Amino acid sequence: MAIEYDTEKIKYNRGLFLEHMAQHYIILIRFTDQGIRNVKDTTRRADAIRTEAEKMDCKFTTYYWTFGEYDAIGILEAPNDEAAMEFGLKAGSLGNIRTTTLRAFTEEDIARVVDKLG
Repeated sequence: MAIEYDTEKIKYNRGLFLEHMAQHYIILIRFTDQGIRNVKDTTRRADAIRTEAEKMDCKFTTYYWTFGEYDAIGILEAPNDEAAMEFGLKAGSLGNIRTTTLRAFTEEDIARVVDKLG
């Protein structure tokens, strides 16, 4: 019972951290030749990458399929740049997508930066 309680406590603390302290990243996604050939699997692959993100203490919160220059975009919450890099490398290594990652700042984040300007 104590182990179960501790496990739930850790999950709660990790969730609290991600909710309030995580850095945000916008992931711009393009299908590779392999990815477009297997486009019927795209929603299954999105679910799989969400699961992989959680293993890295990240949260892939949003995924939109688009048309135009990019095939999809996603929003990633990660504890640091290294975790975001790990996520991007894992997603790309599966061979279905190529990504461009942008570090994003919330309104609160940018307000702190601007306040330092004086």
